[in-house]
Amino acid sequence: MSFKKLNPEILEALEINDFEAPTPLQKKALPVIKGGANVFCIGSKGCGKTTTIVISVLQKLKCKAVGDAPRALILVETKAQALKLKEEFEKFIKPRTLRVYTAYDEQTLDQQREEIYYGQDILIATPKRLNKLYLMNSLDLSQLKLYIIEDAEFAEKGLYFAAINRIPESIDKCQYLVFAEKLSPRLKRFEDTFMYRAQVVSVK
Repeated sequence: MSFKKLNPEILEALEINDFEAPTPLQKKALPVIKGGANVFCIGSKGCGKTTTIVISVLQKLKCKAVGDAPRALILVETKAQALKLKEEFEKFIKPRTLRVYTAYDEQTLDQQREEIYYGQDILIATPKRLNKLYLMNSLDLSQLKLYIIEDAEFAEKGLYFAAINRIPESIDKCQYLVFAEKLSPRLKRFEDTFMYRAQVVSVK
């Protein structure tokens, strides 16, 4: 089975980056995500979760920059993970199309607020920095289409758990995706706060 029914720019990028066929996780997850469901994507390291995130975001945003407010918000635990994920997006994005921005603690808040204000499509952030921006009313969440947690095991920690649950309180309508190696009882609790009627897609 090959990749199909994706934006032509995504298909082109997959070919350029030598992705010949979807992984078992991608076969199962991409149609469900494309259908608009909230999804827990569960699989071991190397099963293709990161590429699933990239494809899902680009498909949802139609590979085009629109407006000023972020339309996809992705939470990661560390600066290194944020920068790595941005690199993965850049493999798929043509110059001057979608705008990807990373927010982490080493940057100044004023700089981040200004750069986000002037327009970003995809915001990759660590929970601590995202929470600061949120509490300072520096995030326009009115256009958000996707709220994603990558390698979500970190989200089980008390400090992060509360912050992650706080953000959806200000989101009107959005699709939520959580990617992890295991669906723990604590992660499953997100279903009570924002992952309503979530589907579980898992591979070994």
